[in-house]
Amino acid sequence: MKLKLALLAGAAAPAAALYGAPRPVQIIPSVLPADFAALGLDCTALEKAGCDRIQFDVMDGNFVPNLTFGPDVIAAQRKTTKLMFETQLMVSERCTDAMLPQFTEATKGPNGEPGVVIVHVEACTHIHRSLSNIRAMGGSPSVALNPSTPAEAVENVLDLVDHVLVMTVNPGFGGQAYIPTMTDKIEKIRKWIVDRNLDVDIEVDGGIKATPETIGACAAAGANCFIAGSGLFAYDDMFVACVLHAIAATPTHGLISTQVPGRQGAQGHRRGVPEEVS
Repeated sequence: MKLKLALLAGAAAPAAALYGAPRPVQIIPSVLPADFAALGLDCTALEKAGCDRIQFDVMDGNFVPNLTFGPDVIAAQRKTTKLMFETQLMVSERCTDAMLPQFTEATKGPNGEPGVVIVHVEACTHIHRSLSNIRAMGGSPSVALNPSTPAEAVENVLDLVDHVLVMTVNPGFGGQAYIPTMTDKIEKIRKWIVDRNLDVDIEVDGGIKATPETIGACAAAGANCFIAGSGLFAYDDMFVACVLHAIAATPTHGLISTQVPGRQGAQGHRRGVPEEVS
């Protein structure tokens, strides 16, 4: 069966010029919408589909109104995939301070490589210390900020991080719509990074789909790491991750129309196969 990609009809319009040199595109699935009864199978399928790493959304019921993974669940998935992990700590400051060593260890790669550990600026009174501790524990320190938090909240820690995660929805639940005003925030952070010659990736998380209005707009603004949850797990064939990668990397930032064949071996195990990706 062919997976039809009708991403935009008609001719592609030219994209806005990207500020600074482009950085490698990475597609990072969040397993928040995965089948928790078969989480390992989904992690294996994501590796076969060509994803770059896997994100675990850690929620404690305090910072956000939901509960998800602890460090033991994350560490257990290391048996199912060689992909790198990243852990987004959407938790209260008390939980961050108490469990940062366990999450940093659980996030490490198959050979002990630094895994991406993301702390929220809103949850860390002493954000410099939290980021420095992650680095000292052998992790890759990164910072996230919620939609209502101004970009200036992370301006003074850009020299301490490997990634900045711009939340493009309010954290806590999947399936939300992209907030368009986040595009300006991405552009502002991108300019700071380029002007200061920092080696920092910009991630976006929330409502990212195979459309020019979401992944295309974020790529044009300067993001290069794209977290997809509901927009990826809706499809039986996880090969759509490669499609997202192509959209973000193309000079037209999502304004493409193409076809790819369905693949064996990279499919989910419970979802129906749609005809359209949108």
